[in-house]
Amino acid sequence: MAAPVVTLVTTFMADDKPGLVSLLSKTISAHEGNWLDSSLSRLGGKFTGIVVIQVAAEKAQTLSEALTALRSKGIALMCETSSAVDLDTDHTEIVLDLVGHDKTGIVRDISSVLAQHNANVIELSSELVPGSMSSELLFKAKGRVTVPAQVDVDQLQDALEAIASDLLVDISFA
Repeated sequence: MAAPVVTLVTTFMADDKPGLVSLLSKTISAHEGNWLDSSLSRLGGKFTGIVVIQVAAEKAQTLSEALTALRSKGIALMCETSSAVDLDTDHTEIVLDLVGHDKTGIVRDISSVLAQHNANVIELSSELVPGSMSSELLFKAKGRVTVPAQVDVDQLQDALEAIASDLLVDISFA
């Protein structure tokens, strides 16, 4: 019979420098953890990420302590045991693409409409890029959202398009 396993979700942030992923992965391996999923990126001069780790239940506390001890090496880190709950399978997943002139409140306004329609943001990435025809910055975002089956996706799209004109952005659904 296999030993019980737990899932740890670890978030971290450090000044960007070579060797951070190596240090994290060696610490995880040294405590017999298995690196499952991750999202890592450099943002604002910091290297940040989320790592999902599977480890034998009896080794989870030791691994969590070893990861947290990396603070002495300049890595701010938080490690939590996951109590993952599967999302209701009765939903629709949509992809949102947004492009527009940068201005304060774009994410706030879009996420507010999503929340009003009970949509759940699964993934969101954004960036500022120079416009192709001008030096103005464009805000680009791409996200994956789940919408409960009882929500009318057309009404959600209409609500997003209604605020898109106020925000001066283009939103597309896929």
